Amino acid sequence: MTDDSSGKRETGKGGMGMGVKIITGVIFVVVVIFVVAWLTLSVTVTDVTAGSALPFTTNYGVTFPEGQTITIGNTHITVLSYQNEIISDIDGDRQKLVVGEDRTISERRAVITTLGVITLMDTNFQIKLKYKGNRDNRAYFDMTVKTSRQVPDYFLSRLLPPEIDARPI
Repeated sequence: MTDDSSGKRETGKGGMGMGVKIITGVIFVVVVIFVVAWLTLSVTVTDVTAGSALPFTTNYGVTFPEGQTITIGNTHITVLSYQNEIISDIDGDRQKLVVGEDRTISERRAVITTLGVITLMDTNFQIKLKYKGNRDNRAYFDMTVKTSRQVPDYFLSRLLPPEIDARPI
């Protein structure tokens, strides 16, 4: 450092460059941790004893491909349509539905974790499907997801498989 005639001190080139390097390094570490946390986000679904309060509701319009088993959590769903009816198979329990009829998937517990050990959310949920007919060779339902805690949409979307087209309504 040197003094000039006005009494100001000049800083060397190393002072400013080091601060930028530290800030850049911290930002890089934060971004890496965020990406790893996002990539390790997982949902574990288990059975629960029914009867807990489920005050929060999210509604979707969903379509299921016919004849293909879809997994939501640990629930396996297959649908086949015939004329104005549909046969829904949920975990081996078959039921015939006509347009306007409901089918409820029993209450379950979902635990959302990241990095394998950090619990982000623990909630009970129940799914109700109302058959609305066929659209573009797919079975269309109004789906209501009731939860015991408010669940952000991006967590709910992790629970829903990409094979179904789910759009909030």
